[in-house]
Amino acid sequence: MSNLDLVVLGGGSGGYAAALRGSQLGLSVALIEADKLGGTCLHRGCIPTKALLHAGEIADGTREASHFGVNATFNSIDMNGVNSYKDGVISKLHKGLQGLVKSRGITYIEGHGKLISKDTIDVNGTKYTGKNILLATGSYAKTLPGLDIDGKRVLTSDHAMKMDYVPKSAIVLGGGVIGCEFASVWKSFGSDVTIIEGLPHLVALEDESSSKQLERAYRKRGINFELGVRFKSHKVNGDSVTVTLEDGKEFTAEVLLVAVGRGPVSAGLGYQEQGITMDRGYILVDNKCRTNIPGIWAVGDLIPTLQLAHVGFAEGILVAEEIAGLNPRPINYDGVPRVTYSEPEVASVGLTTAQAKERGHDVVELNYDLAGNGKAQILRTAGSVKLVSQKNGPVLGIHMVGARVGELLAEAQLIFNWEATADDVAPLIHAHPTLSEAMGEAHMALAGKPLHAHG
Repeated sequence: MSNLDLVVLGGGSGGYAAALRGSQLGLSVALIEADKLGGTCLHRGCIPTKALLHAGEIADGTREASHFGVNATFNSIDMNGVNSYKDGVISKLHKGLQGLVKSRGITYIEGHGKLISKDTIDVNGTKYTGKNILLATGSYAKTLPGLDIDGKRVLTSDHAMKMDYVPKSAIVLGGGVIGCEFASVWKSFGSDVTIIEGLPHLVALEDESSSKQLERAYRKRGINFELGVRFKSHKVNGDSVTVTLEDGKEFTAEVLLVAVGRGPVSAGLGYQEQGITMDRGYILVDNKCRTNIPGIWAVGDLIPTLQLAHVGFAEGILVAEEIAGLNPRPINYDGVPRVTYSEPEVASVGLTTAQAKERGHDVVELNYDLAGNGKAQILRTAGSVKLVSQKNGPVLGIHMVGARVGELLAEAQLIFNWEATADDVAPLIHAHPTLSEAMGEAHMALAGKPLHAHG
C-alpha cells in the first residue's frame, strides 16, 4: 500500500491517538501493531494496574468496615475473580478502541513492522509507504545487569500483572511509580512487602514533601523500605529469592519484582540504519516530535519525554495536527499532570520547590493539611495540598497526597497552565463537602485569607 498520508508503527497510546486524529482530519492512515491495539497502557500498564489497585481498595475497605459502622468480614483475595474483573475492563476498552479504529476508516495491520526506507515500513514482506512515518513502538520493562528475569521468582510488571496467586512476601526493586503501586496492591492483598530504592526517597521525581508523606503513610501501613542503598546481587533458592544490597543487608521473599524503569523498544527496527538520531535507544525529536529525517516523527515512550499514556496521546495528536497543517502549540511538559495511584495517591503538576528555585524563582510555599477538609475526614485519609508559587506571581506547582487526590488534577493543571495566581483562584467557590475544597482553601491561605486553616 502506497501514497498514504501517514503510516504509524505502533498501536499504543501515542500511535493510535495519531491515527484517530489524523483520520479525523482527512488523512489516509495505516496503523501497524505487532501485539494488541492499545499497547502497554491498556493491556499491561495503566488500566490493569488501576483495576488491581481498586480491588486492593475494596479489600482494605472491607477490613476497615467497622470504622464506618458496617459489619463485614474479610476472608481472602480470590485472584481468579480479581483477574476476571481486571481482564473484563481491558476487554471492554479494547473492543471499544477496535471499533473506533474501524469506524474512522484506518487501515489496521497486525504484524511486526520495520523501517526499511525513509518512507516505507515493511510488515512480513508487505510494504506500506507514506508521506509521513510515525514511530511509536513504545517501551519494555528493564532489568539490571546480572539480574535475570525468570517470570516465576524474579518478575517484571508484565509477569506481576498476570499472577494467579497473592505472594506471601515480595521484594520490590525500585521505588518509583510502578514499584510503589505494586507494593500498595500487594500490601492490600495481604503480602509482606519491602521496597529497595537506591535514591534517597520513594517517588523521587516528586516534590520531596510528597515523598516524605508517602513514606510516612507506607510505614503506617506496614510497607517496609530501604532507601539510598543499591542492589548488589540476588539468588533464587527454590521457592524463594534472596536479595543482597551493597551495604550487606539481605532480604528474602517469595518473589522479587524488578521495577527499575522502562526502556525504548527500538533495537532491530531499522531506525539507526535510516540515519535517525538516537541516544541510549531513544529517538531524539524537536518540540513538534520531528526527527532529524524529514517526514519521520516519533512519540511516546520511544522518545525521552515523560513515560505517561496521556503524554503519548498528546504527542500523537500533536503530530497528526502538524501534518494536517494546523500548526499546534508545542507541549509544555511541566504542565503535564502526574499521579502515583498508590494508597495514598501522590499527584502533581508543575515544578517542585527544588526545580522552581533552580530556575531562579523567588519561591513562596503553602501547605494545606487535609485534616481541615470535611470530605478527607469522611474518607479517613491524611495528606496535604502544597502550593509552590512565585512571590507575587503565578502558581508554579501543585503537589498533593491523599486518597483520590488524582481527581483534583483537572483544576490543578488549569491553574498551572493558565498561569493563575492565588488571588485568581481564591474567589472560586468549591462544592462542600468535597476534596476539591482543599484546592480552594490552599489558594485562599496563600492569598492571605485562610478559612479552615491557620494563617
